[in-house]
Amino acid sequence: MTITPAPVSAPPTRRTPLGLARGILTGAVIGSSLAALVVGTVLEHVPLLVGGLAVPIAYGLLVLAAGAPKRAREAAIVPCTALAMIESLRATGGETSDVPVRFDLTVAPDDGPAYRVESTQSVNLVDLPDYKPGGIVVVQYPPHQPWTVKLVKRPTPEWEDRAAAARLDSAPGPVLAGEPTTGGTVGGYITLLALLLGAAGVVFVFRAELFGPDDPTDRPPSAAGPADPGTSSTTIVSAASGTVALGPGQSLFDEGRLRQAVDSLTKGEGKKRQALTVVVQDRLLTVVFTPAGSQAPGFDLDALPYPRIPALVREARTTLGVRSPRTWQLTAESLSGALTLRVGVTGADGAASLEANGDGETVRRVPAR
Repeated sequence: MTITPAPVSAPPTRRTPLGLARGILTGAVIGSSLAALVVGTVLEHVPLLVGGLAVPIAYGLLVLAAGAPKRAREAAIVPCTALAMIESLRATGGETSDVPVRFDLTVAPDDGPAYRVESTQSVNLVDLPDYKPGGIVVVQYPPHQPWTVKLVKRPTPEWEDRAAAARLDSAPGPVLAGEPTTGGTVGGYITLLALLLGAAGVVFVFRAELFGPDDPTDRPPSAAGPADPGTSSTTIVSAASGTVALGPGQSLFDEGRLRQAVDSLTKGEGKKRQALTVVVQDRLLTVVFTPAGSQAPGFDLDALPYPRIPALVREARTTLGVRSPRTWQLTAESLSGALTLRVGVTGADGAASLEANGDGETVRRVPAR
């Protein structure tokens, strides 16, 4: 029996809207997860690291669960059986008794035109001589995936007889090696775009922590230039308090700037006034003076350890367990009799504080909880 096949071309498949949506979601999950791992590592943000690991795992499980009904339906489909002629075969490697062999086959279905397909299958070394170019074999494939061809090693007697009596002619190409697709390039670009947008979204959310302006306390004192007497600032002095607010681009932690601001509040007085409290932020200084004639314990503003204050603030921001601190404040007072400096820091991890003596030496730490 000789079968002369008619030419056949592989039916193209298109990316469905569901497939495009799945590609977009997959790209977004991959991009955001990778970005979360990188950003979480840089910022030492544990919840972000956990999310970067948990989201792709959860997405993978969701995809498996969503595809379970389809896999069950495909498993229930009865495969098609057909005769095929071996055009060529080549072993692709292997050091065990089963060798992967790449077959180039002409498949001749009973109810359709013949076509060429490429299939790789493991063959035992003992059975390898049974497969030769021009030989007729029995194959099976899912009706909806004619390119997924597998050789039947032990066909039924009926198919064995048909294979022994059949003669097939070679079918023209193209040779199917997998699922034919169209529009794959567009789908790939869409997935890549979703990946980039997912990564950019994570970076955008944490842009303040990643690319925020450098805090003056992160700079070594030698890196700051001397204070410029002509820089803009606002000074308000009353009988009870004094305030100095610096303009943009300035900081009380620039070299000599804090001392200059404190002196501006007592300028023109024969004797410097005692202070109850001094509160220092980046660009704001507030001093509450001891009321005249009061017995309240105050301290001399010259007693502040000015050179040590930037280092104390830096220590509080970096060693108390508050990652990416949002606000901080230094307070100096002597209500207990001795001059005490406290630096409070707040952030996403909570609040923490550091306490130092009048010499600027750290005596107590309260880390974030």
